[in-house]
Amino acid sequence: TRFDPEKTLALIERLKLDVAYMVPTMMRRIWGLPEEVRAQHDLSSLKALWHLAAPCPAWLKECYIDWLGPEVIWELYGGTEGQGSTTIQGTEWLTHRGSVGRPVPTCEMKIVGEDGETLPPGDVGEVFIRPLDGPGTTYRYIGAEARAIDGGWESLGDMGWMDEEGYLYLTDRLSDMVLVGGANIYPAEVEAAIEAYPGVRSCAVIGLPDEDMGARLHAVIDRPDGAVPDADMIAHLAERLVKYKIPKSFEYTAEAVRDDAGKVRRKALREERIAAMGATSA
Repeated sequence: TRFDPEKTLALIERLKLDVAYMVPTMMRRIWGLPEEVRAQHDLSSLKALWHLAAPCPAWLKECYIDWLGPEVIWELYGGTEGQGSTTIQGTEWLTHRGSVGRPVPTCEMKIVGEDGETLPPGDVGEVFIRPLDGPGTTYRYIGAEARAIDGGWESLGDMGWMDEEGYLYLTDRLSDMVLVGGANIYPAEVEAAIEAYPGVRSCAVIGLPDEDMGARLHAVIDRPDGAVPDADMIAHLAERLVKYKIPKSFEYTAEAVRDDAGKVRRKALREERIAAMGATSA
């Protein structure tokens, strides 16, 4: 069954739901409804709207906080492996903008550098987590091994940093990082900046081969109203990103750049474009 944003609002109202769970793609589609349509539905029964499974753009979260109230909006971050998680309420998020919260009482987290050392607050590294009690790992991967270090710590495959108060901020998936001329660039940061441009529904930033720099950033943008001049998009991004993080090329498409769970189809998009580059040069 395909997600229907207006029917979802109608169901929340009719069933007087007090808790709902959504991925950001669902939130985005609801927000895309005309304001008068959203206003027709009484959502006052909602005590908690949880979003999870994929990063939620800050602008979208702010829209929901303004709409439903900061006390209603909650975020959950964790792995399906179940080692632990973080949570944050909208009231906390407003004073820790961009954070996915602090570890729940049953687990602990730390940030680890390339050399295996625990990093101080503010430094970006790999996010590791471990449960405070229980049997530890109760799962196995098929065709791969969990990335673990001494002491029962396991990686969720994400990069991020923690502040002095223990709030976690994610930068991107470790596997999605793009190395451009020796600089590590996390696509999620660039995508968030692009999605703040008026009319952009979603986007995916990928690394394509570059003879000089090793890789270059390419943005695949889903914007129903069509393309905008590169100069306009670059000017918009220059206010939000350092120069080397601005994509070298932009592509506008009507195809979905995210799956139904809200996760970027980065691998497929990259492979399709690399294949097209090969066909062009052949």
